[in-house]
Amino acid sequence: MTDRYAVIGHPIAHSKSPAIHAAFAAQTAQDMTYEALLAPLDGFVETVARFREQGGRGLNVTVPFKEEAWRLTDRLSERARLAGAVNTLVVDGHGFSGDNTDGAGLVRDLEFLGCHPAGARVMLLGAGGAARGVVLPLLEAGAARLFIANRTPDRARALQAHFAGHDARGVLRAGGWEDAASTPCDIVINATSASLSDEAPPLPAGLYAPDSLAYDMVYGRGLTAFLAQARAQGAARVADGLGMLVEQAAEAFALWRGVRPDTAPVRAQLRAATPSLA
Repeated sequence: MTDRYAVIGHPIAHSKSPAIHAAFAAQTAQDMTYEALLAPLDGFVETVARFREQGGRGLNVTVPFKEEAWRLTDRLSERARLAGAVNTLVVDGHGFSGDNTDGAGLVRDLEFLGCHPAGARVMLLGAGGAARGVVLPLLEAGAARLFIANRTPDRARALQAHFAGHDARGVLRAGGWEDAASTPCDIVINATSASLSDEAPPLPAGLYAPDSLAYDMVYGRGLTAFLAQARAQGAARVADGLGMLVEQAAEAFALWRGVRPDTAPVRAQLRAATPSLA
């Protein structure tokens, strides 16, 4: 019997997930379908319940339902519990279990780019949901220093406090934009929404170490204002979040199917159809 999966959101027609998972399924010879599921803004729980009743096996969850998905199940992975958001639901005999694969996707993309978080000085810009979803995986990956910088310093410090129990090495710090350049960084990750309006956080000079990487979680917009700023301030390399999209999908696929696909050909396919960062 063919297993059914989907991505659920509002809006959802733009999603690249069906193409990504179709490629993964073909590559790994999995008997499954994957579709885009539009849920009414006030009908997420009902849409998910109907999907399960119709034999659905798993869901990816995108905006604006990740926090609602987190509240839907009390069987959460530790990374989902701390993120306060779920982007992957797995159907089992008890209903749903929830996970968050965003941070794992980011770490795998950084490693694919040859910029390993282990031993690196990492700057995370922003203190909202996108940032919250990647702090634990970056800590677990062995960052030598992880500084959370935000326009409102108190929000950054609150995020630091939230993860204090997982910071046994004492590498997590937080502050405002003006504190960001206290130590040059090897990896600077933009988890703010500034790039969606073609803006960049007002970052001080001296932020980028030699051979550093500037990484924007936004993808599909070419060279964003943040990436252009990073180049001007000395970043050796820039990258967008397209690889993170593919890698978080591969993590979800592995949770569902027990096999991890090769992401390289899917990356190449999507990159060829995406605006250049040149």
